[in-house]
Amino acid sequence: MSTTAADAPYQASFDELGTPLRDVTFVVVDLETTGTNAKEGGITEIGAVKVRGGEVLGEFQSLVNPGQPVPAFVARLTGITTAMVSTAPGIELVLPSFLEFAHGSVLVAHNAPFDVGFLRTACDRLGYPWPGFGVVDTVTLARRVVTRDEAPNHKLSTLAMLFRATVTPEHRALADARATVDVLHALFERFAPLGVTHLEDLATATDPVPADVRRKRHLADDLPQAPGVYLFRGPGEEVLYVGTSTNIRKRVRSYFTAAEKRRRITEMVRIAHAVTPVVCATPLEAQVRELRLISEHAPRYNRRSKFPERATWVRLTDEAYPRLSVVRDVRDDAPHIGPFSSRRAALEAVDALHDALPIRQCTPRLPLVARVAGSPCALAGMGRCSAPCTAVGEPDTGYAAVSLAARQALVGDPSAVVRALSDRIARLAGEERFEEAGEVTRRLRAFVTGAHRAQRLDPLARCAELVAARPDGLAGPAGEVPPGGWARYGWEVVVVRHGRLAATGVSRPGEDPWPLVEALRSTAEVVEPPVAPAPASHPEEAHLVLAWLESPGVRLVHVSGEWACPVRGAAAHADLAWASADVRDRLAEATAVATMAAC
Repeated sequence: MSTTAADAPYQASFDELGTPLRDVTFVVVDLETTGTNAKEGGITEIGAVKVRGGEVLGEFQSLVNPGQPVPAFVARLTGITTAMVSTAPGIELVLPSFLEFAHGSVLVAHNAPFDVGFLRTACDRLGYPWPGFGVVDTVTLARRVVTRDEAPNHKLSTLAMLFRATVTPEHRALADARATVDVLHALFERFAPLGVTHLEDLATATDPVPADVRRKRHLADDLPQAPGVYLFRGPGEEVLYVGTSTNIRKRVRSYFTAAEKRRRITEMVRIAHAVTPVVCATPLEAQVRELRLISEHAPRYNRRSKFPERATWVRLTDEAYPRLSVVRDVRDDAPHIGPFSSRRAALEAVDALHDALPIRQCTPRLPLVARVAGSPCALAGMGRCSAPCTAVGEPDTGYAAVSLAARQALVGDPSAVVRALSDRIARLAGEERFEEAGEVTRRLRAFVTGAHRAQRLDPLARCAELVAARPDGLAGPAGEVPPGGWARYGWEVVVVRHGRLAATGVSRPGEDPWPLVEALRSTAEVVEPPVAPAPASHPEEAHLVLAWLESPGVRLVHVSGEWACPVRGAAAHADLAWASADVRDRLAEATAVATMAAC
C-alpha cells in the first residue's frame, strides 16, 4: 500500500533500540549539607563516582563553604565542622566543575529528591540552567525488590550491609557515593529477571506491575519507533490483539507498565509470545491496516471493528409497492441510508420513517393490479398505511406519491421526516409524555445518523479514483502557505478508489511530489467498482479516509469517475463536505431538535 519517492538505507537510532544499562554512564552522587531545607541550608561536601558497565571511570570530591555555620548536630553526624569548610571553595566554584564531571550522564542518588533538590537550588541561585539529567533513586528501586523480611528498612547503611558493599557508609559524601554504587549494581541484578535491562525500563521499574507481565517487556525490544500497526501473537501464532500507534515501540512498551489498567489486555499480555510490527508510511495507512487486520483475524481481545459484515442498511425494496427493509448488504442502486452499527439502530430508523410516512409495513409482495381486494390492516385504520392492498382492477396511484416521498427522504431531502418527528416530539413533551418523546427522539437520531452517513459515503463510493495530498507534518489552517513555502515540506499522498485506500506514500522535503503521485497511481491496488453505491471497503475505513480528506491543508490532485468534485480557488482545494448545503443544514437542525428534546 505504501511507497516512498526514493528508498534509502535506514539505521535505527539508540532511542529506537533502547540503551542497555551496561552502556549507560551513571554518576552516583551524595551531598552533605547544613540541614534538610534546600532553600535555607547549604552544601558542605559533594562526592560522586562515575561508572559504566560496572567499571569506575572517575571520582569527584570537594568540601564546600556553605556560607553559614555548620550546626553542631550535623558536625557530630558527618564530622564536618565549620572550621573544616571555612577555607573551602564556595559552591559558585565547585558546582561548575561537578556539572562538567556529570555532563551527559544519568544521576543516581540514595533518596535522590534530597540531593538533586540541593543541586537544582544551587543552579537557580547562580543563574545556571539545570542540565535536565535523568535521575535514578536507589531508595525507590530498593522498595520494589527488597522486602521487609530481608531488611528492616531501606537506609543506605542497611542496604550496603545486605548487599555486602565494599565500602561502609559513614555520612561522608564520597564514601556514601561509593557504597551507593555497590547498592545500585546489586539492585540491577535483582531487576534483570523482571525484564529491566535498559535505561528506559528504569522509568517504570517501580510500577506495581505483575512480575510475569514485566518479564514480557523484551517483546518490544526490537520494534521500530515508527507509525504503524502491531499484532500481539499467541503460542500458536494466532493474532490476539491488533493496535496502531504513531510510535510502535513506545506504545507496545506501555502494555508492560502500570499505565495499562485494562484487565482483559493484561490477560492478553500474559498469553502473548511475540509482537509483529507493520511499519506504515503514514498514520492513515496505519489506521486502515488496523481495521483490515481486525476484520481478517477477528482477534478475541479487540472489541471494535471485528465484524464489518454486521453493518446494516435501510433500503427501499424494488417492487410494485415498495416497503422498507433492513439488509446486510446493498447490492443494487436502490435508495438506502446507512450503514448502521447494529440492526437495532437500523430498525429505529425504519420506525422513524414509518412514523413520518404511510409506507406499508406488511411483508408480502403485492401485485401491481390485484384481482381481489385485500383486507386493510389496523395500521390503515389509524392512517399509518395507505393500504395499496385494497386497490382492485387498477394500480393504486396514491401509493406512488408515498413511495416517491420515501425515496426522497432516503437519497435527497430528509426534511419531511425531520419535521414530522420534531412536531410529534414537541407535542408529546407538551403533554408530559416524556418517555414516548424520548423513544421518538431515539428514532429520529437513528434516521439522521443513517442519512448523514449515506450522504457522505455515496459520492466517495462512486468515485473511481481520487488522488489527494497534504504537506507532511503541517498543522495549520487549510490554504495557508507556511513560512518558507511548501518546498520545506514533504507531501503525504493518498490514492482512494471507490472509498477504499489503494495506495499512500510520503515524498521527501523539497522534492517534486509528482513522480511519487504517478508511481502511486501506477502501483495502487486495483479496486473493482461496487455493484451498489456503497464503499468497496469497511465502512469505518471510508470514514477514516473522509476524515483525512477533510483535514487542514489537503489538496485535490486528481478525480475520475461519476463524482464531479466542486473545487475552490486557484489552489484547487477540494470541498469535501459531500452533501449539499441545504441537506447539511437540515441534518444539523434535526440533530439539534433531537438533542433539545432529549434534554
